[in-house]
Amino acid sequence: MKRSFMQLKHIVLALALICVVSACNGNGELKSTQEPIMSANSSLQSDSGGGLAPVGDKIKIGFSMDTLLEERWLKDKDLFKAAVEALGAEVIIMAANGDDAKQISQAETLIGQGIDILVVVPHNAEATAVIVKKAHSVGIKVVAYDRLIKNADIDLYVSFDNEKVGELQAEAITKLVPRGKYVYIGGADTDNNAHLFKKGVFNIIQPMIDKGDIRVVYDQWAKDWTPVNALANMKAALSANDNRVDAVIAANDATAGGVIQALTAQGLAGKIPVAGQDAELAAAQRIVEGTQTMTVYKPIKALAEKAAELAVKLAKGENAGTDRKVNNGKIEVPSVLLLPIAVDKFNIDETIIADGFHSREDVYKNVEK
Repeated sequence: MKRSFMQLKHIVLALALICVVSACNGNGELKSTQEPIMSANSSLQSDSGGGLAPVGDKIKIGFSMDTLLEERWLKDKDLFKAAVEALGAEVIIMAANGDDAKQISQAETLIGQGIDILVVVPHNAEATAVIVKKAHSVGIKVVAYDRLIKNADIDLYVSFDNEKVGELQAEAITKLVPRGKYVYIGGADTDNNAHLFKKGVFNIIQPMIDKGDIRVVYDQWAKDWTPVNALANMKAALSANDNRVDAVIAANDATAGGVIQALTAQGLAGKIPVAGQDAELAAAQRIVEGTQTMTVYKPIKALAEKAAELAVKLAKGENAGTDRKVNNGKIEVPSVLLLPIAVDKFNIDETIIADGFHSREDVYKNVEK
């Protein structure tokens, strides 16, 4: 009996040692084994910074999002989740809704939940560099999604050609208004994309400014991309110029909405060309109604699927196979940049509607038949 007890004791000890070894990561650091076991098809989502992570053999991807307060990002969330799951992986999604400290805290939570790779949509291009450092300290690679993380050793950047977005906006508006007073309403100054959009716009209009054909009479950032801040900016622009403005380029469709609200109050909506980008439903409706001139459609299904594909590859230790690099102030980041598409009332049916991005019924619902 005593011998049997000793044999059992040795077996238990051996099993315990196996468990300890299996709880170590590649750097010999212990990983928590307190994660609950969930079903093979399960995934978790938390917008509060809490929650529990699924475990199992599947690759787990953490998706740290700036916000879910805009239509565009709700689409990204759903499309990315679907793309990840189609590849047999799992995703945990957290959104900070514009709070830098919260996004960093949520990223730490994701890292602690045993993810294999972290995908980040940064609110602040500079502040989120600390997330990359924390992830790398435990051997987790980081992918910047749509927006570049500055001054950090990120492993991959997947986005659209954001300078091209601004160029498409400016090309569309300068065709209609080759001379006159321009207003530029930028996005959030903390967002690297906002600077790229603006750079693209000025790539096109600067030669016209130099010739004296175009004069930019108002140029301001819209804090946190909010329509209310863009509305205040546009009111100030109109007031400073006695309503004599010839064209407006807004950094996205949300800010374009604020611009058009200000124009409507002055009886100018539809009389002054306004550009936006993101192809939001409200913008598509304004285009067919005649109050917004154009938007830039970025097929985010392609973005989500490409990001999911490459994140899974990196998690498996495979090469992402990129052929472009973008400097983020610290390194040349391996990058994939997809092409955006200019959309106006003449091609809206063949682009965002044909792709199923918005239904024709929804886009035209305010237009009399």
